[in-house]
This record gives sequence, structure tokens and C-alpha cells, in this order.
Amino acid sequence: MNNMSQLKIVFLAALKSRITQSEPTSLYDPVHYILDLGGKRLRPLLTLMSAQMYGSTFDKAMDAAIAVEVFHNFTLLHDDIMDDADLRRGEETVHVKWDVNTGILSGDAMLIIAYQLFNSYDAQTFYELNQVFSKTALEVCEGQQYDVDFETRDDVTIPEYLHMIKLKTSVLVGCALKMGAIIAGVDEKEQQLIYDYGVLLGLAFQLMDDYLDAFGDPETFGKEVGGDIRENKKTYLYLKSIEDEGCATELKEWFAMDYKEMNEEQIEMKKETVKVFFEESGGAAATLEAIKSYTDKALRIIKQLSISDDSKKQLTDFSLDLMSRIS
Repeated sequence: MNNMSQLKIVFLAALKSRITQSEPTSLYDPVHYILDLGGKRLRPLLTLMSAQMYGSTFDKAMDAAIAVEVFHNFTLLHDDIMDDADLRRGEETVHVKWDVNTGILSGDAMLIIAYQLFNSYDAQTFYELNQVFSKTALEVCEGQQYDVDFETRDDVTIPEYLHMIKLKTSVLVGCALKMGAIIAGVDEKEQQLIYDYGVLLGLAFQLMDDYLDAFGDPETFGKEVGGDIRENKKTYLYLKSIEDEGCATELKEWFAMDYKEMNEEQIEMKKETVKVFFEESGGAAATLEAIKSYTDKALRIIKQLSISDDSKKQLTDFSLDLMSRIS
């Protein structure tokens, strides 16, 4: 079985060769731009890996993998517009490099391209892939709306937040793995197991992203460090921090401030002050503990999968490597 590094090489070549739309350039240049920005390519590689683990080949899963990657980047493109973000993977976001209207339309085109990629599969496989992909796409939209709603609420609970990130982030990881299993023809019970593993891994991954948003290295994080603080996002890090009564009042006051009415110096002061509260309250430590808990749950599911021991080791190593961003 090919390892992740090998799969990434063949995936990137396939992505370049199959997403070739070019005219009008004002529509498709932003599509190629965001797809070329890089990233871990986590989701498509999991589709390819899943298909291989269950006895199929990466070639058969390639179109589904590309669909996942195109869809994921479509969501990033539109999220950046909604978040008014300037950076994506260390480079200008599409709406900054071009404009908002271009970003919206190019994103729409990406969603359509993603669905077109399923046309290469036989009728039954197409139906099953479309079912899980459509369900997931709608859940991602629901998660994004919850995320937006939470910005103006001061009563968001931790269960609500975990539900939001499950929808916005985790279900697509689960979907990517399940699609590989569908292509390989495994039964529904096994499809559900690999899906559940992906959801748990996705939760750990998102919680880590929340942590790194505050405490990450600007050179390697690829996005604006402190962006969640600037946007008043009620992350797990924030919600655990306000459980400490000694920090809650001031933290809530900082998160009641509208960044649009603040200058850059004030925003930077807000970021640094809030980070101190995150650490002093124990919220940062609690977030790291939650990351470990979800990772451990995901690893336990690997042991239940009907795949070879070598495949289990590869999946375990991949999971641990993904979580090593924290160190």
C-alpha cells in the first residue's frame, strides 16, 4: 500500500491534470489559485488511503478525492469572505487578491466542479457517494451558520460549540474516509466505523486549530494568528476560559468589542491580553486535554476496523503525526 507521501504526490499530479477549466480567466484563475496554495491535503488523502485499506486502488478513488478537496477549498474561499480574512495559508485570500464578487462566483463554480467529478462512477457508487457528499455539504453549511450566529451570542455552551465544529469541520473528514470505503465496496457497518473515526479525528484537528489560532507560530500557521480573538469567536478555548470566574468578566468584556470599530493597535492589544487570560484561567490546558481525549477515542476505533495490521499502523501513525502540530 502506498504511504501518505506517495499518495500526496500522485494526488497533486491528478488535481493539476483534471481541474483544467480556464475560460473565462476571471472565473477560473481564482479557482486554480486557491487549489495551488497548498495545505496538508488531509481529506483527499484519507479518501485514497481508505480505498486502499479496504482493497481498492487509489486510481478508483481519485475523482472522489479531488471532489473532496475542491469542495473543501470552496468552503474556505467563502469562509474567508464571511470572516473578512486577509490570509489563507500565508497568502492573500481570493477576495483580497481579486474582489468579493469574484470570490463568491469562483466558489460557486468549485462546488459544481466537485459534484461533476462523481460522474465517472457507476450508477450505484454514484448514488452512494452523492448521498453522503450531499448530506455532508449541507451539514457544513449548517455548521458555518452556527459559527456566524455564535459571534453575536454570549450564552454559547460547550456542547453547542462541539456540535458546530462537528458539522463545520469533522463531518467532511468522516465523509472523505467513508467515500473511500464506499468505492472499495465494504458493508455499511464498516463504512460507519471509518466515518466515526474521521469525525473524532476531525474534532481533535479543529480543537487544535482553535488552540493554534491563539498560540501558533505565524510563520507556520498559515492564517492570521489571533483571528478568532479578533472576530470574537466563542471557541472551546474561550468557553473553557470563562468557566474561571476570575477571568470571565474581563474576557467577556473583550469579546463584546466590535473589531470593526478598533484600530490595529487596539486589536493587537486585545489579542495579547486575551491570550494571557486563556492561560491563567486554565482554558489553554483544558483545550490540550480535549485534543488528546478525542485523538485517543479515534485511535481506539482504528483497532476495531476490518483492515490489515499494517493499515492500522499506517492510520495510527498518520493520526499521531497530524496531532504533532502542537509541539
